[in-house]
Amino acid sequence: MSDSTPPTEEPRKGPLSFLSGSVTSLLLSWLSFGLSKGLVAYFAAHPPTFSNAIGQSIASALKTLFIGMGFLATFSFAFIGLGLFLVFLRSLFTKDEVDAA
Repeated sequence: MSDSTPPTEEPRKGPLSFLSGSVTSLLLSWLSFGLSKGLVAYFAAHPPTFSNAIGQSIASALKTLFIGMGFLATFSFAFIGLGLFLVFLRSLFTKDEVDAA
């Protein structure tokens, strides 16, 4: 007579969880976009001027890297936020399907 209990399942995520994740991600996207615009404006107003060709090349590469990472973060957060919003909408219109296995 062993007292074996079935493993407990984690509660499923609800629509509110998807909505809050979507809003958070879209807010981070908006902040990343503002940062990216600030980086573009700063580097446009302060172009790197080095007499050494290697120094100029490194400065240009770093400028490109920083601006690219800013816009990559913007796109990533926006894409995730949009995806979570679509999952939120889907969760509102579908029934909970329980696997009878």
